[in-house]
Amino acid sequence: MAKPQEKVSFGQRLKQIGMVFQFTAKHDKWFAPLLAAALVIPIALAVLAILLGWGVFTVILLFLLAPLAALVVLSVRSNSAMMTAAEGQPGAAASILEQMRGDWRVRPAASSTTSFDMVHIVIGRPGVILVGEGDSAKVRGLLGAEKRRLTKVIGNAPLHDYIIGTGEGELSIRKLRMTLLRLPRDISGAEVNALDKRLAALFARPQMPKGAIPKNMRPSKGQFRQSRGR
Repeated sequence: MAKPQEKVSFGQRLKQIGMVFQFTAKHDKWFAPLLAAALVIPIALAVLAILLGWGVFTVILLFLLAPLAALVVLSVRSNSAMMTAAEGQPGAAASILEQMRGDWRVRPAASSTTSFDMVHIVIGRPGVILVGEGDSAKVRGLLGAEKRRLTKVIGNAPLHDYIIGTGEGELSIRKLRMTLLRLPRDISGAEVNALDKRLAALFARPQMPKGAIPKNMRPSKGQFRQSRGR
C-alpha cells in the first residue's frame, strides 16, 4: 500500500524552492534574465498604471502578476535544466517515470547489464510500456528478451517500447513524459490492476542465473554418482 504523503511545512517548501532556484541558475544561463524580465515588466506596468490612473484593481493585478510570472519561469526553466542534466545519466528515465502523476506502475531496471544498460517496465492505461536506456545495441537485446517474456502473460494488452537516446528512431528523454501521456488509453483501470498482478507473479518466480554455474553451487562427484545410481 502506498504511504500517505507527509505534509511539507512552509519553511521546507521555501527551502525546496531555493534549491530548485540554485540548480536552475547553475545549469541555465537564460534563467536569470528571464526571471528578471518576469518581475520587472509587471512592476513597471503597475507603476505606469498608477501614473496614468488606471484604477486600483488594475494596479493590484499587475503587482500580483509579477510573482506569478516568476513562478512560471522557474517551473519551465527548472524542468528544462533538469532534462539537460539528466541526459546521458544512468537511470534518468526511471527517475522521470517514477515521478509521473497518475496511475503508472513502474518497475525500474526490470532487466539490466553491469554496464548500466537497462529496461524499465511501465503499466498504465495505454498498456505495457518498455523503456530502455544505455547502449542502443545492448538495450535492443534486453528489449527483445523482455518482449518474449512478457507476451506470455500480458495477453492482448498493447505493448509499446522506446529506447532513450538521440539517434535515429530513439526517443529524447525530454519527450519521454509527454510521449507516454499522449498514448491512447486502451485498457481500463481494472485491467491495469490485473496486469500488475500478473507481472508481480512473473517477477516473483526465481530465475536460473545465466552463464556458468559457480563452483560452490555444483554438486560433488560423489553426489552425482549417487544420483545416477538411483
